[in-house]
Amino acid sequence: MRRVKIALTHLRHAKSGGTERYLNQLAVFLAERDWEVEIVCRRHGEPPHPRVRFRRLHGFALGHSWRVLSFARSVERLHRSGEFDVVFGLGRTWSQDVVRLGGGLTTTFLESMRAEGDRTPVVAKGRQRVNLEIERRNFDPPRAQRVIANSHMVARDLAARYDVDPENVDVVHNGVDLERFDATRYTSAREEIRRAAGIEGEAPTLLFLGTGYVRKGLPKALEAFALARRERKELRMLVAGFDSSGVDWTARARELSCADAVHFAGGTDRPEHYFAAADAYVLPTRYDPFANSTLEALASGLPTLTTPTNGGCEVVTPGVDGEVLGVDAPAADWAAALLHHLDPAHLPESRAAARATAERNGIGARLADTERILLEVARRRGASN
Repeated sequence: MRRVKIALTHLRHAKSGGTERYLNQLAVFLAERDWEVEIVCRRHGEPPHPRVRFRRLHGFALGHSWRVLSFARSVERLHRSGEFDVVFGLGRTWSQDVVRLGGGLTTTFLESMRAEGDRTPVVAKGRQRVNLEIERRNFDPPRAQRVIANSHMVARDLAARYDVDPENVDVVHNGVDLERFDATRYTSAREEIRRAAGIEGEAPTLLFLGTGYVRKGLPKALEAFALARRERKELRMLVAGFDSSGVDWTARARELSCADAVHFAGGTDRPEHYFAAADAYVLPTRYDPFANSTLEALASGLPTLTTPTNGGCEVVTPGVDGEVLGVDAPAADWAAALLHHLDPAHLPESRAAARATAERNGIGARLADTERILLEVARRRGASN
């Protein structure tokens, strides 16, 4: 029987980045199930599997926007060639059989940025215009046979903005690496991080982790933590991730009278260690199609508090393994939720429930769901040729 030949298209192949990590995971999964896999990109790192090949589409271009458009046009020519049984678009392209909206819709993302006060540099605004144009080419009118959204929130958003047949839209949640995000494997890392942060003993510790602190909701998280500490002085908070906003967050913590209990760790490439060091996770994000950190925290046994504007909230059961609160809900509501889940009477049960939720959402199961969709499209194309 002939192997199914698939092109996985994305401008950049690397080890880091949410989409890049998913690309590698899917490539390995399909290669091990005897698919003929090519990653089509502009540049790449080491192959994620011995049977995965690369194809570089490296047309001449000056500047990021031109590179994106040049790559998208090259993918369009490749798609038209009919060389592959199925072309799966994971990034900013408009010609494919199946497209995955892992980053949601650009239109919605920009609206969320304006809601918080857009500080985007002029150069970046040019990139956004290109991204909007690619989005319109994708969906006005729809070009792909199937669309994979990583949350029902994104699927509803797509239906509201574009005339896409709901029958052609599949929701496949993100999955989590259950081995990597298993806090029981990182006892020494937990102790080391807590010691460096000045956290004594087993003081209940809240974690905020994300890139771009304003959009991810650190202002609300700090306010809620400060209120919760009025009732439980022993509470501590870790803040990790990258931020370029220029805000003096330490000064903000001082204004809230909680600076002595908050440790700003900065960026990290080992988020699993910080999840292991904490007891609960908070992400009051303004917009995330499906924040991977939602499931990573749950897999690490952390009750997770987030917003309905994070597609990842769809795997959270309020009152059991976390809470879902409005992004504009009063800080007092967030504080009450924190106190509930960090209460010694509830924490062990919440932590066990969090891990159980993650185990129902392992990456293997989600990749199998995606393979089923890709096979359906490949067979339909084969039958029509």
